[in-house]
Amino acid sequence: MLLTLFPFLRWFPLTRETLRADLAAGVTVALVLVPQSMAYAQLAGLPVIYGLYASFVPVVMASLWGSSNQLHTGPTAMLSLMSAAALIPLASPGSPTFIELSILLALMVGVLRVALGLARLGVLVNLVSSPVLVGFTNAAALIIGLSQLNKLIGVPFPRSDSYLSDLWAVVMQLPQTHLPTLLFALGAFVLIRGLERLVPRLPAVLLAVVACTAVSAATDYEQRLEVPLEAVADPEAARRIKTYLETTAELESLAAAVARKGAELRALQAQQESAEREARIALLSGEIEALRAQAEYLKQRNNRHQVQLYAMVMNRSQDTGGAALFYREGHLPPGVVSDGRRWRFSGTKEGRIVFSAGGTVVGRVPSGLPAFQMPEIHWDALLTLVPAAFVMALIGFMEATSISKAIAARTGQRVDVNQELIGQGLANIVGSFFSAYTVSGSFSRSALAARAGARSGLFAIISALAVVAVLLWLTPFVYHLPEAVLAVIVMLAVFGLIRVKPLVHAWRVERGDAVIGLVTFAATLAMAPAIANGILVGIVLTVLAYLVKIMKPRAEILGRRPDGVLAGIEAHGLKPVSECVVPIRFDGSLVFASVAYFEDIVLEARARFPKAHTILIIGSGINRIDASGEEKIRELAQSLRQGGVSLAFSSLKKQVREVFEIGGLIALLGKENIFDTKEQAMQTLLARAGGG
Repeated sequence: MLLTLFPFLRWFPLTRETLRADLAAGVTVALVLVPQSMAYAQLAGLPVIYGLYASFVPVVMASLWGSSNQLHTGPTAMLSLMSAAALIPLASPGSPTFIELSILLALMVGVLRVALGLARLGVLVNLVSSPVLVGFTNAAALIIGLSQLNKLIGVPFPRSDSYLSDLWAVVMQLPQTHLPTLLFALGAFVLIRGLERLVPRLPAVLLAVVACTAVSAATDYEQRLEVPLEAVADPEAARRIKTYLETTAELESLAAAVARKGAELRALQAQQESAEREARIALLSGEIEALRAQAEYLKQRNNRHQVQLYAMVMNRSQDTGGAALFYREGHLPPGVVSDGRRWRFSGTKEGRIVFSAGGTVVGRVPSGLPAFQMPEIHWDALLTLVPAAFVMALIGFMEATSISKAIAARTGQRVDVNQELIGQGLANIVGSFFSAYTVSGSFSRSALAARAGARSGLFAIISALAVVAVLLWLTPFVYHLPEAVLAVIVMLAVFGLIRVKPLVHAWRVERGDAVIGLVTFAATLAMAPAIANGILVGIVLTVLAYLVKIMKPRAEILGRRPDGVLAGIEAHGLKPVSECVVPIRFDGSLVFASVAYFEDIVLEARARFPKAHTILIIGSGINRIDASGEEKIRELAQSLRQGGVSLAFSSLKKQVREVFEIGGLIALLGKENIFDTKEQAMQTLLARAGGG
């Protein structure tokens, strides 16, 4: 009972050797966790500090209440992308509302996981077949990796309901590539890959982050200015930027209006039913939908404006006693001298225009630990987020259990999937009270912990304490870290998840499963950024394929091969055993879903062999029979008997024979028509038919 309530008690007693191994593994994992968590936070549309928040309390909770000693929980690429995809239709990435929704989503995912764990429903992971998971993972890895392309070349990434069109918009901006940004990305890639190959013991990712941050600070890579709109002296540029500012303000106003009307709608729904209340609810619901549609239209327009503004190169006049002014390149007034740098529109901040002549860096990261606070509940978004929360709970749990089982195969530790659900759920629930977004088990960090010799979950707590040290004392040093470097870290992590061989193997073994995996891959790409819908398509197709197999199991009329073995007459081109005795093999459960097909195969045999006296069902493949199956056998036996044909069974399993006895089928069919083996049945029935 104590181990059930407090699973971490299994770590004790801790030996000096265990402590030494966990300390080394914890420090090793922390060197990867810190840069990874910041990169994944940006992937989730959040400031990098929230990646560090998600690497503290959730890591500790999952370690204490999980079941695997080597599983490391925290931000992951998959759930970061899924979190962003679920929330982008509801709020702008990085905005206060977006951050609140990210934390709320973590709470929802946590509650769902704990509920599934307490209900012992860890078996739900079996709904996702291996080809479906591989197809989804491959597509998600491509989506995640390519979503970082804009950060490698330093251009905007418009966010809409179509990921492929957004990606194409980035590709069309290749001529505007910011060369220093691309050089930082290439440098980080070469440094990480080179160190991993030449000196694998060193923390390549962390060293690349430190080196690139130092170079960025030394070269003034950012070159950023915040100016009022009045500083844009070029009339055309000022007009375009003003339009962007006005649309942004209108979007904020629409978001506030939706929030107000949502609160009014919830208040109405809590009132007693009346005709007036129902009419008002219908009216408010329509108004909210109209406001959201208008906001979506404005967001798309602002996305286009942002891309157009970035493509517009600006020159800044040198300060000569007066204020610096910005003009479009090639439109400087006579006598006005440029400062020699090419400035581009980078966004807005508190009503001011942000221009950049360099690249994008992480910027100021607040120091200190996250405060305990109740997650903000956005009731109007709650129902909208339930499907995404369920899929994220399922996918994240599959990530955690798959790596746990892979490690357990080497260590011999038993993994309790339901306990792992509870641990992962508590990590998200408690983490949401400390500003953490959705977390799950990490493939890369867990594998690293296992290689580093982690003995107990204490290693994860040590890695979390390292994050605490970063939050308390090291955040000022992160300011100049180029976002392009974080993008490289994400791409290197996710492209390693792409696997083609499992789908090729599935194609050889069972083409139907492979086709479902490929459809899942295509659907995930097509439906991005809502990639959760892609795996739902795969799950639905898997269930349908399973139902089809249940409804139409393998069933065939048998003949005898030259070696005397019974085999399908169609599959092996055999002659019938007899015109009087027709053996049929039925390899499936006789349940409501398959009784119609069972009837069809029996009637087909009756039609093909009009002289038949007996139809023998070889039932070694029948594992189960329900009330529908029992009733169908009764109907068929009575119908065939009227035509002078007996229905016989052989090789029935114990549980099926018991149903025959309880339901009175043996008495109906006659004990002389129930046989222990197929050979006994064939010999007796052929002899009874006079050799047939």
